[in-house]
Amino acid sequence: MSLSTEFTMKENVLLVRLAGELDHHEAELLKEKWQKKIKDMSAEHIILNLEQLHFMDSSGLGVILGRYKEMKQQGGEMVVCSISPTVKRLFDLSGLFKIIRLEENEAFALIHLGVAS
Repeated sequence: MSLSTEFTMKENVLLVRLAGELDHHEAELLKEKWQKKIKDMSAEHIILNLEQLHFMDSSGLGVILGRYKEMKQQGGEMVVCSISPTVKRLFDLSGLFKIIRLEENEAFALIHLGVAS
């Protein structure tokens, strides 16, 4: 199974939905595509929906951490939501939830970022 991506804007928030498997084969492609979307859409914040992501390795964590840092540098925020149990465990083990906020779903993430859903 490969990775499918969906990028949409809601006001100033880039909504990123990942589905499938994010491994080292997909990580570099995702990084390039994601960076282009941030720039092209003038995103100020990111909501990362991982509900349909069934597998991720450390290279996937690296891509997510990199986009988190990009948002922070420009004064924005990244919120993760709707995370599958398998991927949540990887986030917990890596300590990413110490810096990236987790919300139950996209609606709560949008409210946190000040965007009405």
